[in-house]
Amino acid sequence: QFTTRVVSCRAAELRPEGGGEPVHGFQVVLEDTILFPEGGGQVRAGLGRAGAGAGAGPGPRPAALTSHVPVLRVTRRGPEAVHFVPAALEPGAEVVLSLDWERRFDHMQQHSGQHLISAIAEQMFGFKTTSWELGRQRSVIELDTPLVTAEQVEALEKSVNEKIRDRVPVTVRELAADDPEIETVKSRGLPDDHVGPVRVVDIEGIDSNMCCGTHVSNLSDLQVIKLLGVEKGKKNKTNLIFLAGNRVLKSIEQSHSTEKALTSLLKNGPGEHVEAVKRLQSSVKLLQKNNLNLLRDIAVLIAQDFKSKPAPKQLFVLHRKEGDSEFMNIIANEIGTEETLLFLTVGDEKEAGLFLLAGPVEAVENLGPRVAELLGGKGAGKRGRFQGKAAKMSRRGEVQALLQEFISHQNPGA
Repeated sequence: QFTTRVVSCRAAELRPEGGGEPVHGFQVVLEDTILFPEGGGQVRAGLGRAGAGAGAGPGPRPAALTSHVPVLRVTRRGPEAVHFVPAALEPGAEVVLSLDWERRFDHMQQHSGQHLISAIAEQMFGFKTTSWELGRQRSVIELDTPLVTAEQVEALEKSVNEKIRDRVPVTVRELAADDPEIETVKSRGLPDDHVGPVRVVDIEGIDSNMCCGTHVSNLSDLQVIKLLGVEKGKKNKTNLIFLAGNRVLKSIEQSHSTEKALTSLLKNGPGEHVEAVKRLQSSVKLLQKNNLNLLRDIAVLIAQDFKSKPAPKQLFVLHRKEGDSEFMNIIANEIGTEETLLFLTVGDEKEAGLFLLAGPVEAVENLGPRVAELLGGKGAGKRGRFQGKAAKMSRRGEVQALLQEFISHQNPGA
């Protein structure tokens, strides 16, 4: 926790990261803060809560000060950290900031882990880091190289964990902006609106980096680093995915829970899971193939039964829960669409499904869009067939009535 005072408070809106309606609240500037503003790779603000201090100043306090107020976001505006809160805080009032320590320590582990990985990757292989992203589950380092081999990933992981076991200190120092020593420090450049001293994070004997982020004080606090592998990045770059510290433990716990569940479902040990799943996949493919063959046979029989009747109807309507587009098209091919109008649907009657309207070209062109509209779906057609997805299968009866009415108009004596 940290006690400070409110410098200013003004009404503002916060737009959620995922979109949606803006949140009404207030932008608060404090004399100082322990909450980390967004930026510099550590992209999500360090969240916390602001509560009333013992000496909030004379006069009545706003109602919000009688209880904790969540800090929803912290951003940087020049030298100031701007805290967005849902309730007003009175300028001059004393407030206590409560830090979300679990979240802060997680970010410290990932950030210091990134510095260590980037430094060792450059020392061992000459791979420079061009950017990094602190993710919610995993973090990504963008390396300026088109290729990182599995052997290099393994060697890099081994080396960074050796440094963790060596308990190397991590220290922070501040240099004046015109200090010539800054030239020896790694940097991607200072923001245009930067003021004051320059902060440098040193991993003793390994790395010296200009950085405003939060870090551990010793590499032993990282516990362990796991490199999950690489993915192709932007042009000629590679993304290295990693976990550090408690995230590794959580990942192992999740994997172990999954392993226990699979052991129970597959009735065998973890070492046999892969082969068991492969056997299941083969069985499923065989069943799907057999099922498809049966559907094709059923489609042919349905069509032949319709054609064998002495006086074929001008309209053929069929709904089946099991089936696909091929099933419907086989029926249409077998019956023929020169004289008969066919309306076929497959899927759950109370949910979404597929439809096919087939018949004389002119009739289908006229009726297809109207059928799709009635079924709450979309479709397209050509050469006497209009098919697509239907969201309202329960309205099939209305479509059938439309088609019967159309045929009646075309052939009043029918």
